[in-house]
Amino acid sequence: MQGFDRITFEPQIMNGQACIRGMRIPVSLIVNLVAHGKQTTDIIAEYPNLEVQDIQQALEYVAWLAREQVFIRSGVSG
Repeated sequence: MQGFDRITFEPQIMNGQACIRGMRIPVSLIVNLVAHGKQTTDIIAEYPNLEVQDIQQALEYVAWLAREQVFIRSGVSG
């Protein structure tokens, strides 16, 4: 996973979920806050160990994950 140096996966932290820099702050939490209208400054006020780059990279990581292609076969029943 090249280019995502702030996203970490450690089994002992949040059961291996994608987190920010080894902290107990999952990427999913950050993305959920942004999705519900939280501004970067508000997120950092709630989680002072975060940096603007952490939030940006969390969003970039999720956008990268969403690039997955799904192939649907037509004419298949059942």
